[in-house]
Parts: sequence; structure tokens; C-alpha cells
Amino acid sequence: MTLPATMSGVTLTRHGGPEALEWRDDLSVPVPGAGQVLVKVLAAGVNNTDINTRVGWYAPEVTGATEETDDEVKAGGWSGALTFPLIQGGDLCGRVVAVGPDVTQFEPGQRVTCPINQPRPNADNPVGFIALGSEYDGAFAEYCLVFARDLYDVTGSPLSDVEIAAIPCAFGTAAGLLHRAGVASGMQVLVTGASGGVGLAAVQLAAKMGAEVTGIASASKAQTVRDQGAATVIERGAPIPENRFDCVIDVVAGDIWPALIEALKPGGHYAVAGAIGGAMVTADLRRIYLRDITIHGCTFQPPAVFADLIARVNAGQLRPLVSKTYPMTEIGAAQADFQSKRYVGKLVLLPPAEVSDAAE
Repeated sequence: MTLPATMSGVTLTRHGGPEALEWRDDLSVPVPGAGQVLVKVLAAGVNNTDINTRVGWYAPEVTGATEETDDEVKAGGWSGALTFPLIQGGDLCGRVVAVGPDVTQFEPGQRVTCPINQPRPNADNPVGFIALGSEYDGAFAEYCLVFARDLYDVTGSPLSDVEIAAIPCAFGTAAGLLHRAGVASGMQVLVTGASGGVGLAAVQLAAKMGAEVTGIASASKAQTVRDQGAATVIERGAPIPENRFDCVIDVVAGDIWPALIEALKPGGHYAVAGAIGGAMVTADLRRIYLRDITIHGCTFQPPAVFADLIARVNAGQLRPLVSKTYPMTEIGAAQADFQSKRYVGKLVLLPPAEVSDAAE
């Protein structure tokens, strides 16, 4: 096919509020080089990580909750300073339209996705990975350039394009958390933020693994969390049982952090991949080392973990809950709805061509 020279998409012009996002119709369509694949974006999920990057929340000088904005941040990306303008978007479902000269494992027409984080350890990258939509342009545009080594074929999956776009960040992060915490059948597992994208995915995955899952969520969302596999739901703000859980899967942190440590049995595992309630926590180290508690910081999922996740997606064994879709031009409204916590599960953006197709 003949590719256009330009495309539409959202660019992040600086760290800041929604006004830092700019819709443009004159972005250059990238050309795949060695090891690269050009993908036409079919759908792109909305995530905390995109908002965190926009506001510069990853900068060490920012200590508040994720909804706080600091326009003065200079190095607010995963691995430090970012190059602006940047096309964000870490959750991709797309179709291959062109491949680099040395790429043989993909061809035009295949539907694909990829993890948001890819391992790239070197002397210049102390974090050890790069992130789609952070260190390189992502899925909030009509086309996206991705490395072939990071792509997974989902052509045969029964999930829709919108559902595939809800998988990488939420289910990938959840699968990594459960893997690191050693969740297995028969374990008692506590999941914070259980009605959100990652939390709801963790509930579903842990329940399918045979664990007994307790979620923390607001009363209005409790039934949805149960429907996804939770045996019990604790209302947000209510007391958390002590010495009960083998594993805590956390994306909230903040003020409840000490109670999460106390909720673990001796020898328990705490795994964290977010801090929407606040990044600064207070710990009594005696309650950690005297009880043999293991703490896991989780961002990157090993390739085998993500590959297993995609195998289950292709087999139709998993299905994310998507509450609403938006035209990509309405990214500001989508991110505002995401931060309001009005919806359970995932919100997904559709680029212009896909919005037209959906309307037909």
C-alpha cells in the first residue's frame, strides 16, 4: 500500500496539564528502518503512566499524588528528561503496514500489540528499559513505529481491537506483579485499586490462577470487582485485616501503605507498580524485617511472562473490561474521566479512521 506522508495525532509539548497536549494533522509518517515495523494504530488505551509522564510525576522532586501537576519539572519521564514534542500512548493495538529491510517475522496485515516497557539496559539508560510513548513515540497517532523484537501477533485473538488495546499496560503490569509476588493457587491475595485497569486485571488473573482474591474498591464498584473474580471486596477506607494475606498487589500506596504491610502474613510478599495515593510512605522497618516481608518493585515484565499473557489472549481466556471509548481528539476528556475514577476498568482512544469506521 502507498502510505501518506503525514498523519494526525496528539503531541505532548511539555510537562503540564491537558493544555500541554496538542492535536496536529501535519505529523510525519515514520519510515521503518532496520529492525522496525510501521503499525497503523487501531486503538490505544488510556493509562496512568501517560498522565504521570504528562505532568512530570516521575521526577524525584514531585512527592504528591498522581493528579498533581508541576509545570516546572524538567526531567519527569521514566528515565529522566524527555524530548518534546512527544507522541504518547503506551497501549497499542495496530495493524502492520510496512516493515524494515531486515524484518522477516512480520508482514503487512497482521494485527499486533506490544508491552509498554521494553528492556534496553546500557550505560546511558540506568533504568534499564524504554517505554512506548515515553522514550520513543507511541500510539496516540494514526501510525506508530515499533521494534519488531517487541511485537506480538494477535491476529487470531477473538478480542476486538479496543479490547486488545486494553491489554498491554493493565494486564501486562498485573501479570508482572503476580509473577514477582509468586502468586499461586490457594494463596490469599489482596489487590488495591481493584476497580482500575491494573487492579481489575490483577483480580481476574489471580482468580484464574486459583488464588482467593480480596479487592479494595468503592462500594459502587464492588460488584464489578466480584464479577471479575474477587471473593471479597473491602470498601475503600475501611479497616484492612491484619496477618491475613500471602501477597499484596498494590498500585495505590499513600496513607494506607503501613496497613498493607500489616495485612501480610509473616513471610508474605508485597508487590508495587504504582502510587496513585502518594509516592511518599512511612514504614516501621521492624514490621518488615522481623516478619520476613519481601518487597518487590515491579515495572518490567520478563518476556516469558508477557508471551504467556498474549498466548492466553489469543486463546480467548482473558477479556478486559472496557467502559468507554473516545475519539483520539478528545484525549483531554478521556484523561479527565480516567482521573475522576468514574469508570471501572479501561478507557480507550480511537484514531480518526477508526472512529469513522465505528460510526458506519
